[in-house]
Amino acid sequence: MKKEDRNRADARFNKVRPGKTGNTEQDVASKAVLDNMARLKALRLAREATEPPRPAATLRKASAKKKSVEKTPALSEWLAGQQSGGRRT
Repeated sequence: MKKEDRNRADARFNKVRPGKTGNTEQDVASKAVLDNMARLKALRLAREATEPPRPAATLRKASAKKKSVEKTPALSEWLAGQQSGGRRT
């Protein structure tokens, strides 16, 4: 963990709050979370620094294939089919 990250976490933890004195369980838990986040960030940055650079992502072209689309009947044809099938509208 970098000293800067540690100082930032300490500053957020040690803020003066009016009407509150001492460390509450919530303060201790939030400090633990902030310390863990700073530690994980430092580990991630260290790991990324040692990895070789990744190649740029290539864009794939859309395929030229088109799905066959069945033509739907016109509304009048559909209504006629419904009516001849015994449905009333």
